[in-house]
Amino acid sequence: MDDIEYSTDEIEKKADEEIISFGKIESGNENQHSPGKRKKCGGWKLASLLLVNQGLATLAFFGVGVNLVLLLTRVLDQDNAVAANNVSKWTGTVYLCSLIGAFLSDSYWGRYLTCAIFQLILVLGLGLLSFASWFFLISPTGCGDGMKLCNTPSLVGVVMFYLSIYLIALGYGGHQPTVATLGADQFDDSNPNAVISKAAFFSSFYFALNVGSLFSNTILVYYEDSGKWTLGFLVSFGAAIIALLLYLSGTSRYRYVKASGNPLPRVAQVFVAAYRKWGVTPATVDALYEVEGTESAIKGSRKILHSNDFKFLDKAATITSMDLRGPNNPWKLCTVTQVEEAKCVLKMLPIWLCTIIYSVIFTQMASLFVEQGDVMASKLKNFRIPAASMSAFDICSVLIWTGVYRHVVVPVSRSLTGNPKGLTELQRMGTGLIIGMIAMVAAGVTEIQRLKSVSPGSKKSSLSIFWQVPQYVLVGASEVFMYVGQLEFFNGQAPDGIKSFGSSLCMASMSLGNYVSSLLINIVMEVTTRDGGPGWIPDDLNDGHLDRFYFLIAGLTAVDFIIYVYCAKWYNGINLDTSENGIQLEEQQKEVLASLMS
Repeated sequence: MDDIEYSTDEIEKKADEEIISFGKIESGNENQHSPGKRKKCGGWKLASLLLVNQGLATLAFFGVGVNLVLLLTRVLDQDNAVAANNVSKWTGTVYLCSLIGAFLSDSYWGRYLTCAIFQLILVLGLGLLSFASWFFLISPTGCGDGMKLCNTPSLVGVVMFYLSIYLIALGYGGHQPTVATLGADQFDDSNPNAVISKAAFFSSFYFALNVGSLFSNTILVYYEDSGKWTLGFLVSFGAAIIALLLYLSGTSRYRYVKASGNPLPRVAQVFVAAYRKWGVTPATVDALYEVEGTESAIKGSRKILHSNDFKFLDKAATITSMDLRGPNNPWKLCTVTQVEEAKCVLKMLPIWLCTIIYSVIFTQMASLFVEQGDVMASKLKNFRIPAASMSAFDICSVLIWTGVYRHVVVPVSRSLTGNPKGLTELQRMGTGLIIGMIAMVAAGVTEIQRLKSVSPGSKKSSLSIFWQVPQYVLVGASEVFMYVGQLEFFNGQAPDGIKSFGSSLCMASMSLGNYVSSLLINIVMEVTTRDGGPGWIPDDLNDGHLDRFYFLIAGLTAVDFIIYVYCAKWYNGINLDTSENGIQLEEQQKEVLASLMS
């Protein structure tokens, strides 16, 4: 059965027919306005180049991140709880930096320049880490393999290590949401086929991300786990350089969208203007202030129609006698589009907050899942399976479930709901929460069985590490629903002036998820180590109760899901201006979807 949303043949056929609109092309690329060059800009060829770039950048990033917890425990001699916390804080910083990249992209630099600068920072961080590990950390050679102890690193080595990994956090964090938005920009919204191409792009984007991390989670993690840390970092360094060069190779052919200016003052103006008119009764919809014509007052942004949510903000667009006495002051009178932009941010926040607890689940793969696997039976004949490489099952699950979703879930749900997309983005995210909760239950059950198989005086359990497969597979399945749904939802619901911000919300939820995970660990250890107890997550996991921590997260996810359902039912989507051209475009999009369904 052909998939109406993601059929590759249909997408490529439609993409070949696309005529790229140049209404938003940056002034630095006027030469692309010529008719002979229009079809060479944007489209699937350039989007595919960005997918390869994303895959290589992810390979480079996870070449460091996937085994970081073992580097901290084996090379820097940190305790399990301390190392897990440090990884959570670092990973949280990675995704928090996405907000920095999104802000600069939307406000000043534009997508292209932002991606280029942050990729350069990523390259510098990986180069510094490779240098630091070679000269300061891995001494003697081959140490940190779980058997051969490393010498205590010098202060210079430790400083260089932390500087390098936080440069990597800044570079990758600022790059990822911006390149996702740049990829979506390659499809022109004035073309009805763009709605199909963008949906396929976001699915392919997450697919490319996982293909890139698959190499890191299998080949690189094996060499790092065996003490060849510098080799793994050098491979990551090389991958980042290739990714940057490939990205720059498409410079003259990308489809560029202008930055829309700093959104913070625009949003602040709405609240200030509404506060100043607190005693004013909001005007009727027809009487609210809006500029004339099809263009909005926000540079590069389409108009947004009025909504009934947060009606108190309509005061900001209500015209009073004072507003008529002088020139327009945006701190006193805002347009409907500006007010609706602020409303969109407020409406997305509850949904975004509900995704943070899911990111707590995702965080465990890079920390406690690895520490759990490191004390399980991991030998397969004469080959020892690195604990961090078990995340390859998560990646394979993502790759498999991406196809299952496209070719099974979408057609079945489409026939049941009548929605051409099958499940809405909000339904996908809710499904991801449920599967993630089941994954934590599976992890807790595995830990119970692991503790039962520990012999007295033994550090490792005799339980096979392959007992971890279900928890990794379930997390992978949940990602396909949650994170791809997030990418589509936040990018689609964000106004034109803050598209990168919308994409960054997905990574920002991962960021806070890591910080919440770190906070949970600290609270749990504080409570459970009272009266001299070892706590749930001690240095020797055989003395603790990691299973209870997993069940705690599952319980918190269940509560979060109930809140999420309420927020999802309350949510009303963005309503862009349906001008004559917009209505025509909407009808064309419906015709395309209908033709693919037949």
